[in-house]
Amino acid sequence: MRVGPGRDPLFFIGRRSWPERMEAQHLAPFDEVPEGLDEARLIIENGQARRIAEIVAAPLRSLGFRLVRVKLSAAAAPVLQVMAERPDGTMSVEDCEAASMGVSPHLDLEDPISAPYRLEMSSPGVDRPLVRESDFRRAIGHEARIELERPLEGRKRFRGIIEAVETVEGQIAVDLRLSDGKEGEEIVARLAVADMAEARLVMTEALIRDALRREKTQAKARRRERAQDRRQQSEARKKQEGQSQRTPKA
Repeated sequence: MRVGPGRDPLFFIGRRSWPERMEAQHLAPFDEVPEGLDEARLIIENGQARRIAEIVAAPLRSLGFRLVRVKLSAAAAPVLQVMAERPDGTMSVEDCEAASMGVSPHLDLEDPISAPYRLEMSSPGVDRPLVRESDFRRAIGHEARIELERPLEGRKRFRGIIEAVETVEGQIAVDLRLSDGKEGEEIVARLAVADMAEARLVMTEALIRDALRREKTQAKARRRERAQDRRQQSEARKKQEGQSQRTPKA
């Protein structure tokens, strides 16, 4: 297990190999899917990575996480990176470990990779991939790198500030103010998310400040929730004690 600097993804590493496979009857049934996990990804993988994404998405959702991205290295010793998050964008080291343990039996059962491999369960990090409409909307005002599946006017790679996210003829499109235009000239490219092969944020000081503010807000919300839970538990105990005292002895 390793924790990087605050701006880097958190991840949990496990090793998967043939002797570690598990049988179907060892898999726990899914709990009810938590609310807020149903937003579909608009940018998905191809080939073997897509098959793996289909395997891990459901168990992640059952644990309260949603899949962000799957990436499989082509090295002699393959590394499978599964990136996930909670609906609010958080993902702790403990969450990564729980998610890794949750998806491993399903990977063992389906066996999408024939050779031993290393599983890395990670958070998206600050300079995260953008795969859902909400990701692009939260990224408005920040710099992003976008690569298209097919060239648009002779180019596939774009970099610039996300200015707007619009629905155009039923498709989600991003207005990107390009950073490589001529001096004094502003060029805004409208790119359909359906045509994107990859999109991710660029690490900038503004992005780090925004991430720190969001993290602080989320931490305050979690503290309030814990305090409320403690109050409710205390009130329940007092109520139970009061009922016990009023119960007449036989």
